[in-house]
Parts: sequence; C-alpha cells; structure tokens
Amino acid sequence: MAGHIQDRWYKTETDTNGKTTRVKTDRHGTGLRYRARYIGPDGTEKSKSFRDGQKRLAEKWLTKTEADMDSGDYVDPRRGKVTFQQYAEKWLKALGNDPNTLESMNSQLRLHAYPYIGTRPLGSFKPEHIREWVAALEENGMPGSYGRAVYANVRAALSAAVDDGYLNRHPYSARSVKPPAVDPKRVVPWSVERVFAVQAAMPERYRAMVDLGAGCGMRQAEILGIAVDAVDFDTDTLHVVQQLKLSRSKPVFALPKGGKTRDVPLPGPVADALRAHMKQFPPVEITLPWRTPDGPKVTKRLIFMAAGRNHVWRTSLNEEAWKPALAAAGVIPEPETKKDGYAAAREHGMHALRHFYASALLDGGENVKAVSEYLGHSNAALTLRIYAHLMPSSQERTRKAIATVYDTARRPA
Repeated sequence: MAGHIQDRWYKTETDTNGKTTRVKTDRHGTGLRYRARYIGPDGTEKSKSFRDGQKRLAEKWLTKTEADMDSGDYVDPRRGKVTFQQYAEKWLKALGNDPNTLESMNSQLRLHAYPYIGTRPLGSFKPEHIREWVAALEENGMPGSYGRAVYANVRAALSAAVDDGYLNRHPYSARSVKPPAVDPKRVVPWSVERVFAVQAAMPERYRAMVDLGAGCGMRQAEILGIAVDAVDFDTDTLHVVQQLKLSRSKPVFALPKGGKTRDVPLPGPVADALRAHMKQFPPVEITLPWRTPDGPKVTKRLIFMAAGRNHVWRTSLNEEAWKPALAAAGVIPEPETKKDGYAAAREHGMHALRHFYASALLDGGENVKAVSEYLGHSNAALTLRIYAHLMPSSQERTRKAIATVYDTARRPA
C-alpha cells in the first residue's frame, strides 16, 4: 500500500540502546485518532481522518482510494466538496456562449436547479438526487418542454464536472434517470379563415406582419426586425438575416435563432402586401446595438414601426394588438373587464402563423427538407418531429398511385 495510516495518539520512540517503544502523544484521547495519508495524482499529500476504533475502516478507505487512482475513477476529496452551484457558476463564466444564451441558462439554473440541488457537494451526487429533483419540477407544474431545457443545462454542467474531476460518475448515466415528461401535443394548424380573420382585426400598421408569418414562415422576432434591404422584389426572395430581440431587457439586433440565416421564397400576394404597407407606412431608420446592449451600433430601415415611429416592442404588440385581434376573431375570449386583461394564449401566439405556413407547404406537396430550410430549423428531423402528422398520408398516396395505373391500363386503345 503506497499510503499509510498514522496513529495520532501514539508515537514510536527509540532509546539509547536502540530499543523502540510506543508512547502516548500530547493528543492522546482527543480528536480523531487515525489519519489515512497518500500522495494524490497531482503529487501532493492528501489525507482523511477517522475516529478511535476505525483503523480497519481507514485501511479500507485507503485501499479503495488507491484502486480508484489506478482505474482513473479517483476524485480529489477537496473537489468533491465543491457544491453544484459553486461549480455551475464558474462553469457558466467560462463557456463563452452567446451572452443571451448564457443569461437564459443562468436564469434557469438560478430559479429551478440551485434551490433544489445547489448546495449538494458534487462528490455526493447519486441518480436518486436527480430523480427527486425532476419529480419536484413536475410536481410544481413546470411545462415538460421548459423542464427539459433546465434538465439539459444541469446535465451539461455535471458532464463538465466529470471531465474536470469533480465527480467520477455522471448521475444521469443511470437508466432510471429520465428527463421531465412532455405532454405530446400535436400542432393543429389554423384554418385560412382564422388567419385572415385575425389579420383583419389587427391595426393597419401591423397587418402585413400576418402575411410574413403565414406566407413566409417568419418568427415574430424576425418580423419585428425585418429591414427594407431584406426584401428582394426582383427575385421574389426574402432574406431572413436578423431579428429584433431583448438582451438583458434591452432591444438589440441579432442573427436569427441559432445563428441560422436563410432565403425564403416571396409569394406574389405577400410581396404586394409589403409594397402597400411600405407605401402607407414609410420605413424608418432605427439604430440599435448588435447582439448585446454594449455591442456595436447598427442602423436599419425597419419595415414595421410603432405609432411613435420607433421599433415595435414585442410585449406591447402582443397585449395591445395581437391578443385583441385574437379575441375579435373568436380565438380567445374577451376579458370580463379591462382590469382583468387577456388570458394567456401561448398556443395562439404569432408562432401559429408558422404552423399554418408549414402545413400549407406540406399539404401542397413540398418536401420536408425544403420546409425545414424555409422555417430556419436546425435540421429536417426537427421539422418531421413537429409536422409529420400533417404530411399527406402515404396510404392515400399509394391508393391514388395504383388507381392511376389501373385507370391508364383500362383506357381503350
């Protein structure tokens, strides 16, 4: 055994004749008696103390520690005592991700992870602690999709902790550990009648937003940030290259979600709606920081503006224009009193226009890869997961194909 056990209550002395005897130390009878000592992988001495009567336990612990060092499972005891919150905060600072992404991750961990597992030492993590935490999230009514985002952030932090030697085994690796359950809700696209009813109820200066959502599949933030130079009437193409979003509660221009720019076909009716809109509401130059509040200033001629000829705030648009339009079209109920305000309508946000766009393309026979590109999805698999049930039935296509063959064969020569 490379390490050794020190008995703090006794020491060995050698007399002038070379005879050794054990004598009591000044610490005899007080404090922890045995100290297991060893040299760690970093070349420094480390130790752990045990009570009187626990020498065999100290030897067993030392043997296991040395076996862990041989197998690569060793964790420095000092690192194992670092709490999840202490490590996660340090980990976030070194990530170097998009500032807005980091802000979102920090908020999720602060609100939904630290109160439950923040004070737990990393070296003590077991699968049961993750299971209990997930159960608490579900019990508190957290939506499954959002819960999975929080779950993924905690998983990423713990993975980094394993890589950095703060714990030797990922608690997520157990089969019994599962992410928050997601209620499988299928997208139900709006009807054409609903799309135009909502559009008709919108203030005039915002009606063309519906055309961009339902006719080009743009996200709300992309619509708010669309500039004149993004619209190419000569080639009937829309260049989706930026969005208007909030960073640390301040408006900024930024790349579209995921940093994914794209070109989208500009249908004739949408092009006509944009021309008419820009004639009635001439575009205005708006200067905002790029990406973060302290980023470089960028000036864009925005197509949409608020009544005060400033950029449109998403919250104001939703509460003062979108929800009243939904109520007028019968999508959501009118509030009983002005003080009550409109009820939450997450499933009927402007994202519903993207669902309509996707369903119209799929129903028209467009391939999934093209739909994915026009929507700005990270890949076609994501598009399939969301919209596969909207694709024309393969059984129906088979029936039509065989019927066509038979009809052709039976025609008189």
